Amino acid sequence: MRVYAIGDLHLPGGDLKPMDVFGPHWENHFERISESWRASVSDEDLVLIPGDISWAMQLADAAADLRRIAQLPGTILILRGNHDYWWSSLTQLRCCLPERMHAVQNDAYDAGSLVVCGTRGWTIPGAGASAQDEKIYRREELRLRLSLDAAKKIANGRPILAMMHYPPLLPEHRASGTAFTRLLTEYGVARCVYGHLHSQSVQRGLHGVYEGVRYDLVSCDALDFRLMDVTPELP
Repeated sequence: MRVYAIGDLHLPGGDLKPMDVFGPHWENHFERISESWRASVSDEDLVLIPGDISWAMQLADAAADLRRIAQLPGTILILRGNHDYWWSSLTQLRCCLPERMHAVQNDAYDAGSLVVCGTRGWTIPGAGASAQDEKIYRREELRLRLSLDAAKKIANGRPILAMMHYPPLLPEHRASGTAFTRLLTEYGVARCVYGHLHSQSVQRGLHGVYEGVRYDLVSCDALDFRLMDVTPELP
C-alpha cells in the first residue's frame, strides 16, 4: 500500500464556481488532479485529503462532490478545512459518505500498515491575536491530542500519520515551535501533511523534518495539481 495526499480541491458544491478566477493555473484543475490520481493510485492505496474539499454550504450540496472524488481509485480519508461549512454533524456525514471514503475527526483511522489521525488546526496566535483566535487554537490543540490518543491506542508500533488543514508551523514559529508541533513530536508522528496555503503563501510552507516529524504542504496548487506520495518508511 502506498499513501498519497492532496488538499484544497475546492470543488463547486452544486454551483458553478470556476477556480480559474484565482489564476489561469486553476483552469480544469479537478480534471488534472483526476488524471494524476488515476495514473498513480491503485485500489489498494490510501489518499489523504486534508480539508477544503467543497465550496458547498450544506451537506446535500457537497454530496455530489464527494461522489466525484469517490469514483477515483483507493481508500480516501477526508479532514475538515476552514471552507468546509457543509461539514457539521459527523454522524450525518458518515451516514452519507460513499464507499471507501472515511472522515477523520477527534479519532484515528486504522489503515493496516499505519494509522492516520488529525484535526483542522487554526491560525497560530501571534502578537495582537484576538481572544477568539486563542480560544479556537487551544480547542484545536485538544482535538489533536484526542486524535493522537486514539491513534496511539491502536498503532502498536506502526507509523502514525497526521493530517491538518492549517499549517502547524510557519517560519516565524520555527525557533519556539507551536502547540501542534509539540504534540506531533511528543506522540512520535512519522509524517504530517497540511494544506491551506496558496499562491505566494506557498513559499512559507514547511517541507522537511522538524523536531523529528516530516512535514509536507499538499494544497493542490502547491503540487501543480498532482498527488504527492507520502508513504512513510515502515519498520
